[in-house]
Amino acid sequence: MNVELFDFELPDHLIALRPAVPRDSARLLHVQASGEVADRTVPDLAGLLRPGDALVLNDTRVVPARLRGVRARGDVVARVEVMLHRRTGPDSWLAFARPAKRLAVGDHIRFGDERESQACLLASLDAEVTSKGEEGEIGLRFAFQGPALDEAIMAFGEVPLPPYIASKRPADDRDRVDYQTIYGREPGAVAAPTAGLHVTEDLLASLAARGVSHHRVTLHVGAGTFLPVKAEDTADHRMHPEWGRVDEVTAAALNAARESGGRIVALGTTALRLLESATDRDGQVRPFEGTTDIFITPGYRFRAVDMLLTNFHLPRSTLFMLVSAFAGLDRMQEAYAAAIARGYRFYSYGDASLIERGGAR
Repeated sequence: MNVELFDFELPDHLIALRPAVPRDSARLLHVQASGEVADRTVPDLAGLLRPGDALVLNDTRVVPARLRGVRARGDVVARVEVMLHRRTGPDSWLAFARPAKRLAVGDHIRFGDERESQACLLASLDAEVTSKGEEGEIGLRFAFQGPALDEAIMAFGEVPLPPYIASKRPADDRDRVDYQTIYGREPGAVAAPTAGLHVTEDLLASLAARGVSHHRVTLHVGAGTFLPVKAEDTADHRMHPEWGRVDEVTAAALNAARESGGRIVALGTTALRLLESATDRDGQVRPFEGTTDIFITPGYRFRAVDMLLTNFHLPRSTLFMLVSAFAGLDRMQEAYAAAIARGYRFYSYGDASLIERGGAR
């Protein structure tokens, strides 16, 4: 499909730079199967779901994946910035570098020392460039591994705010809390599953009282989620793989909920993508562990998810393509136009939408 079909104009003032306080006070646009849209708030979710429904949460935890450092090549040094996006070993990550043209395989980068000098070796994190790929992607092998590397990344890394926020203000200590779900427990993501930022303990309690169960899966969201779709046709776009897991207990519980007449409700596009990757053609959710590069566009036949709670996404993005596949392109264009007219806040720290799937199961 032509990527232009997924474009729209968004006023700059609707881009949220901070989340709602408290988290669950955000607005919620209910996009119904009939095509109608209704204004709600996130606490209304319990009343919009039914007893027996199963809410699926992505329990990944964001790591401070933006690292700034210097590349030393003899007496010549250059500032570089990298965004880690997928761990490949105890001491290795894939990352996006900026500017990548300053780096070559075999170069060494020192993170944590912002001065363009190697004369004073303070506490730092060193890495070697092991590969170079497309779109500025590089491979890094660090001097530390395992928990020691995790601690160093926590010490030297910055919260990887999306570009549309980072271009307007720097990350700060508030973001270390705000850009993290309350239930995240599996470190590895470099972007938050942002629909989950609206969830509070009170909301989970009200859902449980309603008879809505919740279940955890893990998908480590990569920095590829920030990359624009540069191709003119969706068929020419390549998704970066992300690692995920659905365990046997969760798969069985979701199948049982579906068999009992309950709906599977994905809390976020990351949970949806993982569930669709783990579900067979007969609609059975299977245990899954590995990488997925599933790219969902209109025409995709959904096998697992019946409803989706998600934030409002960028124009021409893979995520707006996904919601357009889920509900229909015309319906989502109308829903986004309504959200803009009604002043909903967009993107990672913005408001949410609850979308009922278009078409038959």
